[in-house]
Amino acid sequence: MVLFHLFFSYTKGMKPIRTRFAPSPTGFLHVGGIRTALFAWLLARQNGGQFVLRFEDTDRKREVEGARDHLMLSLHTLGLDYDEGPDIGGPYAPYVQSERLASYQKWAEQLVAAGRAYADPYSSEEVQAFREQAQHAKQPFLYRNHRPDNPPVWDGTQPLRLRSDPKPYQWHDAVMGDLSTGPEVIDDFILIKSDGYPTYNFAHIIDDQEMAITHIIRGQEFIASVPNYLNLYEALGLAAPVMATVPHILAPAGNKKLSKRDGSKDVLDYVREGFMPDALVNFIASLGWNDGSEQEIFSRDELIQKFSLDRVQRSGARFDEQRLLWMNGAWIRQLGLDELYRLTDKPEFWPLDTPTEYDNRGYKTQVLALIQERLKYFAELPGLTPYFFTDLPVDETLISTHKQLKKFSPAELKIMLEQSRASLEQSDFSPTNLQNRLNDLLEQTGQKPAILFSLIRIASTQAPASPGLADTLAVLGKERSLRRIDAQLAALAAV
Repeated sequence: MVLFHLFFSYTKGMKPIRTRFAPSPTGFLHVGGIRTALFAWLLARQNGGQFVLRFEDTDRKREVEGARDHLMLSLHTLGLDYDEGPDIGGPYAPYVQSERLASYQKWAEQLVAAGRAYADPYSSEEVQAFREQAQHAKQPFLYRNHRPDNPPVWDGTQPLRLRSDPKPYQWHDAVMGDLSTGPEVIDDFILIKSDGYPTYNFAHIIDDQEMAITHIIRGQEFIASVPNYLNLYEALGLAAPVMATVPHILAPAGNKKLSKRDGSKDVLDYVREGFMPDALVNFIASLGWNDGSEQEIFSRDELIQKFSLDRVQRSGARFDEQRLLWMNGAWIRQLGLDELYRLTDKPEFWPLDTPTEYDNRGYKTQVLALIQERLKYFAELPGLTPYFFTDLPVDETLISTHKQLKKFSPAELKIMLEQSRASLEQSDFSPTNLQNRLNDLLEQTGQKPAILFSLIRIASTQAPASPGLADTLAVLGKERSLRRIDAQLAALAAV
């Protein structure tokens, strides 16, 4: 069995670590792609190396207009800065495969000259017939079983295939450990298509070599192809970089790979909804990696310091959006009010259709101070805060469906609310004075907080929940609070 040696050492003094993220510009960047980029970025930053962005655009039919700009914006938004790339250049430019065709042609000609590549003379119909023949014989289809004895001279109009050398392989994966396979998986795969563009299987190996990439981090779906890659490395006379295969990100149920149907979405959509980039990076890093401790909130610097490939798990990581919500909330709670205001200072994050007297930094900061503990992402703000900005209509169902208040008659509720209003009217509406009066009202009425405070809260906010009552009333102010209580009293009198 062939033992394939990888040219890597973690010891200092060896060649500098160079990692890459090489997406195809065929759509948005989801959490799986971001995790691959993040792990490569962390490894490079941890070791003082370089992180490279490269576009693998050889499948021209699938390219989506605007995808390149979107991918770069996604990385920049998450703070995954790259040292070389299509928009900034670098010593190994260009960083777009469609601009590197001459290089692939050169390497392909070397393989042809060495007898390790040949022109594919068969039509697609003939190849399909070979597949059906293998299927009928209940055997796996291998193109090398139909390798032509006298292939034509390759002139670029036919596909170019590797003349493989089937053999068993052993190799070490930095995440999956020692792996091996037999010769039966090695086949003559296409290197250059008939349109002159290389396949991924060929181009990425050439690019990694010419760009001095030392570590390849990629998803589990590629692991079955590694033996063929190793066969090609040998044919080219190249040493392979370190390979690190990260497991799938699984759907919330944990029973399949995460897809768009399961909630996998554009990472920029999360940012637009008010998820913090630091929280997203923290969460995505935790999908399949931990440092062996109970710590869950990691700063960027901590991730760079503690990340290691040998702590990446081999089994799939379940995508749990509830955990993302919790984690983003934890990051929000760490913010100072000035920073929280800066991050939420966008029209879409506030329930204001038209400018009002409350559309100002001072008042919004007071509101943020009250709801910061409950806020999980910024797009929740309109749903959590409408009563701070407008008088909502009386909603009778808030009382009729309340577990405690529905037991009282409208007349009984009216008496309690009138007594509360009279006391609150005497308050200066400072949080301390309001809390004292609310506590006194509990003694005067003989009611529990779940009853009396809920009644006052519903009357003053017309919302099913709110922050602390005294603090909420203080921010609303005396005039608005009493006016809203009066509206609730009128509704109770009308029943």
